[in-house]
Amino acid sequence: MANIQQVAKQAGVSVATVSRVLNGQNSVSTKTRIKVEDAIRKLNYEPSMLGRNLRNSESRILLIMIPTISNPFYLEIIKGIEQVAISQHYNILLCETDSDPERENIYFDMVRKKMADGIISMDPAVNVKTLKQLAEQHAIIQCSEYSEGSGIPFITIDNEEASYRAVKHLIKIGNKKIAMINSDEKNLYARLRKKGYQRALEEHGLAFEEEYVIPVQQLGFEHGQNAMKKILNLQDRPTAVFAVSDLLAIGALKEINNNGLNAPDDIAVVGFDKIDFSNMTHPTLTTIAQPMYKMGTLAAKMLIDQIKGEKVESIILEHELVIRESTSG
Repeated sequence: MANIQQVAKQAGVSVATVSRVLNGQNSVSTKTRIKVEDAIRKLNYEPSMLGRNLRNSESRILLIMIPTISNPFYLEIIKGIEQVAISQHYNILLCETDSDPERENIYFDMVRKKMADGIISMDPAVNVKTLKQLAEQHAIIQCSEYSEGSGIPFITIDNEEASYRAVKHLIKIGNKKIAMINSDEKNLYARLRKKGYQRALEEHGLAFEEEYVIPVQQLGFEHGQNAMKKILNLQDRPTAVFAVSDLLAIGALKEINNNGLNAPDDIAVVGFDKIDFSNMTHPTLTTIAQPMYKMGTLAAKMLIDQIKGEKVESIILEHELVIRESTSG
């Protein structure tokens, strides 16, 4: 395999001149540049990206921090991030944190040590204090979940308004007793979605019942199933359920079916996210659609702009209520 010295000899120029051509510098004449490019082609020379990145003090690697790889919600976002990253000659490294501070610190250290150029964090349980300190010197974007008042740019949807619309739909089709399957309220999105749920109830003169809010620690299918068991055992059983994630809602539908009941006739169900599986359930799931792919592409653009030293502003994207069989018969 040819090296840079052989390219320089073939072109009749110095190694420094070849290096300037490879780095796209304008200080080389057109004639000399053509000679160098011809030599590169003839010798089939491939420059070391690692060496080039070290000289430019960059890694061309973006870290994507997610709490778990098993939640399909993250897949479309990651696809969007990857599309932009590749088009801008960056690679992505997917980092499953399991919401573990020790794991997070390993990834934070990669940025501190210039082994990665920046982070897109989608972990709702991320250590905000450390992330904030890191953001003072390094490029950080929060995607979907974010920290209020941290100063870290983010991209998300209006979670309160989205859940308000979901619950309002359940009320409009005749439900007055509506349960909520919510995740851990230490997460901002969980607090905001509960706020939207309460606002819809209050606006329509319905009492907020604490026993109707069933918390879960994780967004897994089985957690939705277990939460639905509790809802079905309530003395004054609700006629509808709003779940803060499609995975929870799909688990709830499974438990409804297991008990010989039907959605929406016996109990209506609304989810959140519009993952692909939400259109494969029986019945198909009414849900709030988040523009996941777009969220990913914009998060990547924001991060790359930050790496380049540009100032970026937070973005709140539109959402949509997708009405399907689980609320419309």
